[in-house]
Amino acid sequence: MVALPALRPGEAAVCPRCDHKIVHRHYRPVQRSMALALSAIVALLIALTFPLVSFSALGIEQSIHLSHTVTQSLSFDQPLVAILVGMTIVILPTLYLLSVIWLQAGLLLGIPLRLSRLIARSLKHIHPWMMADVFIIGALVSLFKIATTADVALGIGFWAFCSFAILLLTTMHAIDDDWLWFAIAGEPLAPEGSQTGKTAAMQQLSGCTTCGLLQRSPLPGKAFCERCGEQLQQRLPHSLQRTWALLITACVMYVPANIYPIMMSTRLGQTQPSTIVGGVVDLINAGSWPIAFVIFTASIIVPVGKILALGWLCLRVGDNDELTQRNQLRMYRIIEFIGRWSMVDVFVVAILVALIQAGNFVSITPGPAAFAFGLVVISTMLAAIHFDPRLIWDKPVKHPASAFKDPLHE
Repeated sequence: MVALPALRPGEAAVCPRCDHKIVHRHYRPVQRSMALALSAIVALLIALTFPLVSFSALGIEQSIHLSHTVTQSLSFDQPLVAILVGMTIVILPTLYLLSVIWLQAGLLLGIPLRLSRLIARSLKHIHPWMMADVFIIGALVSLFKIATTADVALGIGFWAFCSFAILLLTTMHAIDDDWLWFAIAGEPLAPEGSQTGKTAAMQQLSGCTTCGLLQRSPLPGKAFCERCGEQLQQRLPHSLQRTWALLITACVMYVPANIYPIMMSTRLGQTQPSTIVGGVVDLINAGSWPIAFVIFTASIIVPVGKILALGWLCLRVGDNDELTQRNQLRMYRIIEFIGRWSMVDVFVVAILVALIQAGNFVSITPGPAAFAFGLVVISTMLAAIHFDPRLIWDKPVKHPASAFKDPLHE
């Protein structure tokens, strides 16, 4: 438990145990985030209105809009790919930006608007699933893959979407969750009798994982945060079991994701299947080493590394060495950061399928591996979400015979 000092704009506070940044105050936080969110909405509207990219090959010209990356996947019976693309690059970012505008508008008026606490709570849950920046990398990889066989031109929509991605990231970094909750619900007092320098668990306290409010640990049964309404739990129930189940699911789906083709390329009536590894080999043979490295890292190293790292964390939970605990927490934060980048290959498929459709002359269709790889990405991200990093700091398990056993639910 730490007591934050009064912070001025531009100052930040870090955790004295793991050195993670807790809060970062900004200059004019309301006006700053409002301006960025409004600018991002405008950029997205432009990106949706104008063509994203166009190509010309074998006398055939075609251009696509951003929405085609979703509709074309649906037309080829790939609903999961379509949902993933639509939700992560348009729907969820739009909801996030509108939520920010709603919250800041209430603060500018001096009275929080209706549902402000519910909306502020939702921001934390939406945050990991917005991937506009990953989509940009996927688009660039797609263009490099076809640049040697076709003339490619970037449209206004592409540059607008790049602006949108940058503005979205800036908006996310401009939100100080700690200050936002103070502005909406007031600054709370510390629980009576609590002491800094001691862990919350030792004092029968729990911190809300959504808004951060420190309060008395709930009695057995359901309890909810006094400030944001999120379910309050000293530790996520069955955290390790859920993490293991999702990791096993990812391992199972990773097999068909690599065995089956992720897309089918047709050129002059001849169809050529392409697996994830086969696509990397083709890029290497074509001399596109940097692009091959990006695909290999995002589609092979990141998912496998994330599965192994999360599995290792589950096995080492309860290690009593403080240096090891710090390293485990750093690894967990790296896993949280890199996990979403596995979506690059899914975006590449969605863009190429939407862009290259000219029948037997030249076309690309999604393969069954696209569905399987999408499930791998979802499963590993959910596994990281369900892993409770607070378990890292708990005392060693007395009976570590089973790696699937949760220390707090023996």
